[in-house]
Amino acid sequence: MIWKQNIDLDTLNDSSKDSLAHHLGIVFTEIGADFLKATMPVDSRTVQPYRILHGGASVVLAETLGSVAGLISLEDPNQQMTVGVEINANHLKPAREGETVEGIVRPVRIGRSIQVWSIEIFNPKGEMTCTSRITLAVVPNQTNIKRI
Repeated sequence: MIWKQNIDLDTLNDSSKDSLAHHLGIVFTEIGADFLKATMPVDSRTVQPYRILHGGASVVLAETLGSVAGLISLEDPNQQMTVGVEINANHLKPAREGETVEGIVRPVRIGRSIQVWSIEIFNPKGEMTCTSRITLAVVPNQTNIKRI
C-alpha cells in the first residue's frame, strides 16, 4: 500500500468542502492499494458552449486526484505538503453533457522531494477522454493548516 495516511472516502470528500472540487461535483469513489478514483458530472458547471466537457474541468479533476494522492502518500502531512509544479493533459475524446466521467490516479514515482502521478479520465463507455500527468514538489508545510 502506497498510502501513508489512514484515510477513508468520507474524510476525502469532507476535505473537499468549500473548494473548487466540491463546486464542480467531484466525488472520491474508491481507494485501492495503489490508486485513487473520483467522478465528476458533465453538466452546466463543467461544459463548454458545445455542451461537451471543458478541457479545463478535466484538468481540475486530474489535479484534484494527483494532489490528494500526493498528500495521502506523505509520511506526515502536518510537517510536509505537496504543491503542483507542472501538469499536462491530452484531450482524446469528448464527454457529453449528462454523462459522468471517472478519473483514476496512479503513481509514476513517489520520491522524497518530487512526486509524479498519472491520471486517466474515462467516459461511461470506458473510453479514455483524457490522459494527464502531474508533478508535485514535496515541501515543508508552513501553512499551520491541519491536513486530512
